[in-house]
Amino acid sequence: MAQLRIALAQTNPVVGDLAGNADRLVEWTGKAHAGGAHLVLFTEMFLTGYPVEDLVLRASFVDASIATLETCARRLADAGYGDLPVVVGYVDRADRVARVGQPKGAPLDAAAVLHQGRVVARTAKHHLPNYGVFDEYRYFVRGDRLPVFRLHGVDVAVAICEDLWQEGGPVSVAGAAGAGLLVVPNASPYEREKDDVRRDLCARRAREAGCALAYANQVGGQDELVFDGDSLVVGADGAVIARAAQFTEELLFADLDLPLGSGDPGESVYDAGDGTAITVERIVLSEEPVAFAPQEPVVAERLDDAAEVYGALVLGVRDYVEKNGFRSVILGLSGGIDSALTATIAADAIGADRVHVVLMPSRYSSDHSIADAEELVRRQGLHSRILPIADTVAAFEKEVELTGLAAENLQARVRGMFLMSLSNQHGHLVLTTGNKSELAAGYSTLYGDSAGGFAPIKDVPKTLVWELSRWRNAQSDPPPIPENSITKEPSAELRPDQRDTDSLPPYEVLDRLLDDYVEKDMGRDALIAAGHDPELVLRIIRLVDFAEYKRRQYPPGPKISPKNFGRDRRLPITNKWREMPS
Repeated sequence: MAQLRIALAQTNPVVGDLAGNADRLVEWTGKAHAGGAHLVLFTEMFLTGYPVEDLVLRASFVDASIATLETCARRLADAGYGDLPVVVGYVDRADRVARVGQPKGAPLDAAAVLHQGRVVARTAKHHLPNYGVFDEYRYFVRGDRLPVFRLHGVDVAVAICEDLWQEGGPVSVAGAAGAGLLVVPNASPYEREKDDVRRDLCARRAREAGCALAYANQVGGQDELVFDGDSLVVGADGAVIARAAQFTEELLFADLDLPLGSGDPGESVYDAGDGTAITVERIVLSEEPVAFAPQEPVVAERLDDAAEVYGALVLGVRDYVEKNGFRSVILGLSGGIDSALTATIAADAIGADRVHVVLMPSRYSSDHSIADAEELVRRQGLHSRILPIADTVAAFEKEVELTGLAAENLQARVRGMFLMSLSNQHGHLVLTTGNKSELAAGYSTLYGDSAGGFAPIKDVPKTLVWELSRWRNAQSDPPPIPENSITKEPSAELRPDQRDTDSLPPYEVLDRLLDDYVEKDMGRDALIAAGHDPELVLRIIRLVDFAEYKRRQYPPGPKISPKNFGRDRRLPITNKWREMPS
């Protein structure tokens, strides 16, 4: 047996910031070097950030990625880290003739091994995901090479993210090639309860390959996606050896006892077990084993569900604000639970001093709504101002006759105009405050409460809004959200004595139905068979389907569910298919 100390760099790259990401690579490698690591593993496409989407179709971007990789190899050697091998993700280009149906320029979702100032090995993702938020057939071609490099006597193989999730391919070949350690750079987005799925997957793949497995995952927000880290190392038996925390950057060390490698340098072709062949390239970096006193590994505790979701929302907001260069945010604060939770998330994400709220009472606003909003401002120390909308609404009504729903929506649009105007004047990012239940049923006003740049609770059903609010209040004393905002009956307050239940079923009923229809894609008959009221099923299906055009114009927001409105669920706006009675 031989020993290795590996370091997993659970890091937060910025898409397109190749120079900044390269600086982070050198910095974090320095930390790993200081910690006595023999190998550093960075995340998938770390140098370019992930996902880069159509940037990868630009030849100049791919050229810059390749050039940055080679520059990084030299910088690491110049900094005194040349003896420390680094595995890092980037975008490469396949050396092959273009063909019909292949992405322009044949880009590769690649990883490389940097050592002694050189790029000593390259590989590319073999299995390309094309489901949910992933669209990688559009961007990449399949890799067909698996590097196995000997480090202090141990044979180390490299696979990339999706290669773990699919049967066959690099994992099978790594086992057949006798690797003692499989390292896997990842950019796996957060979803509720995904951490247990990843742990079980890594354990199963380690047992299948018969080797230890190191899984380094990206952390941070990128538009709608949130990456939660949760990097881990498991032994050949699948047991967890080390595990990083969620939603924070971290350098995770793990000391491993691994078998000595065998086999001579060179290339050989293996059946990948998925109808393809993979070429294994064996290289030797160092044969001499090392010996050291192992350290106690870190195995971070998992967050409970509410803490995990809240952490994802805070990180998503923070990185959207910071990475896009906004100094502050602004939102309308009504005294209701949705805006209260949104304001609280924003304050936790970027600090209360950067959060501005506007109270915009109308002729129908209750006294307790204004009082509840003012109490939240006092508790959290937010910047606030009051802009009554009654006179502005009356000025509109003087020029054009509006009744019913049109008159109600005018109030929302006046509020949206105020917020966007203040954003324009002061450079604030406008946060919308709608939840997933309202967005599903179409209960948002275009150019009104849907106006804004980012939607923190867009993927949070109403019942979860209450749960998160109660959880957050339990974390500090005094609690940040007034109890009355949580317990009072929801109302848009656009007409006298209005209640959400005037036009919607109780949210406990609605959210269960929406979960089955939106998340699980159940049709009318299946929904009724699952126990939902037949009349309500038809009504909610009509509401959800008709509101597609509204959702297409809604701001992005952090994805926390298996199927969010945006990347995951893409339906045509012009669509005559209806789940009607047979």
